[in-house]
Amino acid sequence: MNYLSVETVSKSYGARVLFSDLSFGLSKGDKTALVAKNGAGKTSLLNIICGKDKPDSGIVTLRKDITVAVLMQDPVFDDTKTVIEIAVSGDTPLLKTVREYEELIALSESDHSDETQLRLQNAGERMDELKAWDTESKVRQMLGKLGLHQPAQEVNTLSGGQKKRLALAQVLLSEPDFLILDEPTNHLDVDMIEWLENYLASKDLTLLLVTHDRYFLDRVCTSIIELEDGKLYHYDGNFTYYIERKAEREIAQEASLEKAKNLYRRELEWVRKMPRARGTKAKSRVDAFKDVEKEAKGKRKEEELQLQVKMTRLGGKILELIRIRKKYGDKIILDGFDYTFKRGEKIGIVGPNGIGKSTLLNIVLGNEPYDSGKIQTGETVVFGYYAQQGMQLKEDKRVIEVIKDIADVFPLADGKNLSASQMLQRFLFAPHTHYSYVSTLSGGERRRLFLLTVLMKNPNFLILDEPTNDLDILTLGVLEDFLTDFPGCVLIVSHDRYFMDKLVDHLFIFEGDGIIKDFPGNYTQWREHQPEKEKRIPAVNTSPKPIEAEIKTTPVNDAAPAKRKLSFREKSEHEQLEKEIAQLEKEKTEITALLSAESDHEKLQKAAARFGEIDKLLETKMLRWMELDELYSLS
Repeated sequence: MNYLSVETVSKSYGARVLFSDLSFGLSKGDKTALVAKNGAGKTSLLNIICGKDKPDSGIVTLRKDITVAVLMQDPVFDDTKTVIEIAVSGDTPLLKTVREYEELIALSESDHSDETQLRLQNAGERMDELKAWDTESKVRQMLGKLGLHQPAQEVNTLSGGQKKRLALAQVLLSEPDFLILDEPTNHLDVDMIEWLENYLASKDLTLLLVTHDRYFLDRVCTSIIELEDGKLYHYDGNFTYYIERKAEREIAQEASLEKAKNLYRRELEWVRKMPRARGTKAKSRVDAFKDVEKEAKGKRKEEELQLQVKMTRLGGKILELIRIRKKYGDKIILDGFDYTFKRGEKIGIVGPNGIGKSTLLNIVLGNEPYDSGKIQTGETVVFGYYAQQGMQLKEDKRVIEVIKDIADVFPLADGKNLSASQMLQRFLFAPHTHYSYVSTLSGGERRRLFLLTVLMKNPNFLILDEPTNDLDILTLGVLEDFLTDFPGCVLIVSHDRYFMDKLVDHLFIFEGDGIIKDFPGNYTQWREHQPEKEKRIPAVNTSPKPIEAEIKTTPVNDAAPAKRKLSFREKSEHEQLEKEIAQLEKEKTEITALLSAESDHEKLQKAAARFGEIDKLLETKMLRWMELDELYSLS
C-alpha cells in the first residue's frame, strides 16, 4: 500500500537549484531515512512533502485515508496552554474522545442537568469502545520518558529543548499511520534517545526520518535515501549497508568517469581532424561525441572537508582541578571534584540533561564561578570552545567577512598559509557562497562556519558542547578523523553515541548530587558495564489521574487535602475492571484444564504462553481495581 508518492519534484531558490526531477515513494511499513550534506535541501524537501512549501514543478501525493504527524525543527505552541493540554491536542479519534470526556467531566461539576449527564454517559461509552481509559497514564508515561515531569506546567515557561521534546511527545501520542521526523534526537539525552530508538523500532508505523545520529539510523531505519548533487540514490538496508553500497557506487562512478575522459580525448581528436563535409555517419558520430563530452565533464567527487589548522604547542602543565565545589541552592553540581588533565587525552561527559555537564565546562573556561577549590591552568593552554549557545554569528554579515574578522591569512599544520577564501573552500563553502549573508545559511552550514572560527584560533584544548547537532554525516566523519589525530586535549559533551565511541579514551559520568565517576572506556563499553537495572530509565508515576486535576489544581487545604470521590469515569472503569477480571479468571481456569488434558505439543506451548499473559494482566488489573475500590468505599 503506497503512503507517499513524490514525482519529478524540483526546487530552486533564485539561481541556486536545490534538486531537480526527484521521484520516490514510501509504502506501508517503510522506515526510511533521508541523508544529505548540510544545505543540500533536506528540510526543503520535507517542507514540500508536508505541504508547508510548494515545489517549482512536480507532484507530491499522500494517501488520503491515513493520518500523518510531522515533527519539524522549530515547533510553535499556544503559550497559554499547559504541557498536558498540548500533549493530547492531536486530531485522532482517541484523543478527541478523551478531550471531549474531560470537558464534560468539568462541565458536570457545575451543570447537573439530565442532558449533561446523558452526554457524559455517552462519552463514557465511547471511551469504553475505544479502550481509551489508559490514555492518560500513557500520556504521563511518555512525558516522563522525555523529561517533562510537570504536566501542569505552562508552555511559556519551557526552554527551547523542552518545547522540542513536547512536540515529539505530541506527534507520538497521536499514533499516526505515517510519521515524519526532522532531527528528533536533538535536545534528547542518551537515555531518551535509546528509549525513542526502541519505541520507533518496535512500532508498526511508516516513518520518514532526517537525523545525523548514525546508531539511530542503523537500529531504526530499513532503507536510506541519499540526496546528493540534486539527485536521489536509494539503498534498501540500514546505515551500515548504506555506507558499504555508497563506497561501491563512488568507486564505480570514478572508474566510469575515467573511461569517459579517455574516450572523450579520442573523440575530440577525431572531431578536430574530420573534414568539413559531414556525411550521415560523421554527423551521428558528432552527436555521440556530445553525449561523451557531457559525461566526461561530469563532476568528480567533491573535494572533502579538510581540517588541518595549526595548533599552539602545549607545555608540561595543562589543567588541574582541585577539590572544586559548586551548587545552585540545594542542588549540588560538583562536590570536591579533582582531576589533572594529561597531554592528548580525550574525555567524554555523560549524564542526564540539567545535571551540570555544561556547568563544568563553563567553570573550566572561567565563564562561571565555583564555590570553593582551585583551578590551575598552564600558561600555554589555548581553549577552543564550540557550543550551540556560543554560536553568535551576525545575520547581516557575509560569510567571508566572518572569517576575515579573525584573520586574512591562516597558518596550517604543514607550514603553509591559506587565504580566508581558500580556508572557506577547505570547509566545503563553494566560492559562490563566500559573499552570501549568514542569514541565508542552513543550520548545519552555520555550525560548520562556527567550527571554522573556533579552529582558526589555533587552540590546543578543545571543549565541545553538543558539537554534532545539525552537522551532516560527511562533516561529522571528517571532524571525528581530525579529533582522533588532534594532539591536544579534548573535553566533549555529546548525546551522539557513535561520536563518543569513536573518540573518547574515558568518560566522566555525572550521577547527580555532585558525584562524578571516571570510567575507563567509551560510551558503549560503559553501557555494557552497567547492571541491567541501572540501564533502565527511572520509572515515572503512571497511575491514571484525571487530566483536569493536572490542569486546574485548586487545593482546599495544603495541610489536610480533601478526600476525593470517584469520578463518573472512574466508576465506569471500576465496573469494567470487575468484568474483565472475572473473564480473565474464567479463561485461566479453562487453560488450566486444557494443560492437564492436552497432548499436542504446539497447542500446549500456545496455552502456556497465554497462561503467562493472563497472570500479568490479572496482576495489573487487580492493582488498579484495588486502588479504585479504596476510593469507591469513600464515595
